[in-house]
Amino acid sequence: MRVVSLNVALPRTVVWKGHEIRTGIFKEPVEGPVMMRRLNLDGDRQADLTAHGGPAKAVYGYPSEHYPLWAKELAEMSLPWGMFGENLTTEGMGEEEVHIGDKFGIGEAVVMVTQPRTPCFKLALKFQRDDMLKRMLENGRSGFYFAVVQQGTIEAGDEITRVHADPEGVSVADINRLYKEGGKDADLLRRAAKLEALPESWREYLLEELKSLERVSGRG
Repeated sequence: MRVVSLNVALPRTVVWKGHEIRTGIFKEPVEGPVMMRRLNLDGDRQADLTAHGGPAKAVYGYPSEHYPLWAKELAEMSLPWGMFGENLTTEGMGEEEVHIGDKFGIGEAVVMVTQPRTPCFKLALKFQRDDMLKRMLENGRSGFYFAVVQQGTIEAGDEITRVHADPEGVSVADINRLYKEGGKDADLLRRAAKLEALPESWREYLLEELKSLERVSGRG
């Protein structure tokens, strides 16, 4: 596993459907070491802190393996690294293999996987396509957010090493499926809702899905 590209951006104002929008999604690759801090990377900022950023969304990773798949579907578009707004374009880290609560060493830093990305309208803005949110939700190519456990410098090319595997083994893809399918797996819902690394808003959502499933099962 390794960092293919390290991408940062400061927020900028763009016009989308007649409205001025402040966004930090226009990431660009940078060379050399960059300090990874508790809330972001040096040179990187999030514009809307109600939906982005914070300790549980300090850094966003996206698998490089998804790019060829997107390139086939969006043949008319150029897709440079960072196109999906990711800070880390990764190699060898798929949503199926990465688990909530797993910790990884990257350069001098240590990060922990917290949640998948649920795309917002700024992805549509970036691609100038209204269907991008639906596409990402349907295909499960969400990427994943990291919390920064240990601050330190990282750079493109750094090896990524799993230093802790969460014992529950609930993958990012599992969370995506629960979200997409409305929570039909009671056992997985219970396991996921207990994950301390998963933000409280996600755990509350999963508990509500579990309660609804149990009510339906009770009636059956």
